[in-house]
Amino acid sequence: MSKRVFAPGDVLLPKDGTDMTKWSVVACDQYTSEPEYWSSVSSFVGDAPSTLHLTFPEIYLEDGDGDARIERINSSMAEYIANGIFAEKVSKYIYVERTQRNGKIRRGLMGVVDLEEYDYMPGSQSKIRATEGTVLERIPPRVKIRKNAKLEIPHIMLLIDDAEKTVIEPLAGAELPVAYDFKLMENSGSIRGYFVSADEEARIDKALAALADEAAFNKKYNVSGKGVLQFAVGDGNHSLATAKECWRLVKETISPDEYETHPARFALCELVNLHDSSLEFEAIHRVVFDIDTAKMRKALSEYYELSNSAEQKFIMITAGGTEEIGIANPKSNLTVGSLQKFIDDYLKENGGKVDYIHGEDVVKRLGAEPGNAGFILPVISKDSFFPTVICDGALPRKTFSMGDAWDKRFYLESRVIKK
Repeated sequence: MSKRVFAPGDVLLPKDGTDMTKWSVVACDQYTSEPEYWSSVSSFVGDAPSTLHLTFPEIYLEDGDGDARIERINSSMAEYIANGIFAEKVSKYIYVERTQRNGKIRRGLMGVVDLEEYDYMPGSQSKIRATEGTVLERIPPRVKIRKNAKLEIPHIMLLIDDAEKTVIEPLAGAELPVAYDFKLMENSGSIRGYFVSADEEARIDKALAALADEAAFNKKYNVSGKGVLQFAVGDGNHSLATAKECWRLVKETISPDEYETHPARFALCELVNLHDSSLEFEAIHRVVFDIDTAKMRKALSEYYELSNSAEQKFIMITAGGTEEIGIANPKSNLTVGSLQKFIDDYLKENGGKVDYIHGEDVVKRLGAEPGNAGFILPVISKDSFFPTVICDGALPRKTFSMGDAWDKRFYLESRVIKK
């Protein structure tokens, strides 16, 4: 398994008879300013077997009961394993068809990546790279959650730049046994998974190897000496970074014989083609809380030269109204980078806090409340995604999202990571 960067993993799924709609819950980094969403989910799930009991929604990270919540998560994992909640593990790729709320189908492939081939640090030339800046302070709390966990239940999505659609798309016409098929909660569409056959697995591996060919890569992107970027992290970079850090801790304690196959060396992810017709990049917006909005607006005009004719533009929303703002002397190549520099410096000097929001309607609602300011940002071009990461490195943190919150990856598959 360690010879391939991406390979089938030993996947665990709930056994037949499990209410899969209650089992599968949206990624923990969604709806972080909407407690009513998580309250609704909790009421719906109740005590039923669910990934809600095995994960840590980030809206609760600052509640002060983190240690107790982690203990409950670890206890629930052990209980689920002991009580036979899971069927027999399956060492196959799983082909995924996710029907989104808008009816479009996003196609993906579940497998594991070798964390030895991933480096989230700036300037990395590893085969798996972060696409946005990694906030190092966010990793230790997540390591605390993962380091003693028996299972990983991922929401990580990796992207491949496969314009010819050689890897995933051919599976749509293959006759494969169904792994699961159910509706997702909270009007979030539905999902169907299939176990991939041995013949299709061989074809996939060959196609992935072709995408990783160095000569072809250099020609495709007109580069040299940049290393081969085979997989770009689309969602869940901090989760993958956490897995990397936990593996670093584990490998200090194991023998050379265990190093090649230890389960903590690998992380379960969904692979998605950048050119999937359903995949739409969405901007991640900002809402700043607990500030003097007039003071912040004045500081912005002192921090930058503002002009309506500038190329870098965003919308600012406060209780006083909505304004389009252009930056004539940006400090980043991307609008989101220039705005983030200002927000970081302003909050450092004046206090307040920032949250990262996926939907414009939420930004408008929260930004219009007294003491808040909302910022709506433009989306980046999908076509420039891989070339930008290859040539310029990671984008500013929280630059983009793949789709709306309700279309994000739901927790579903799991895998044992602790012996």
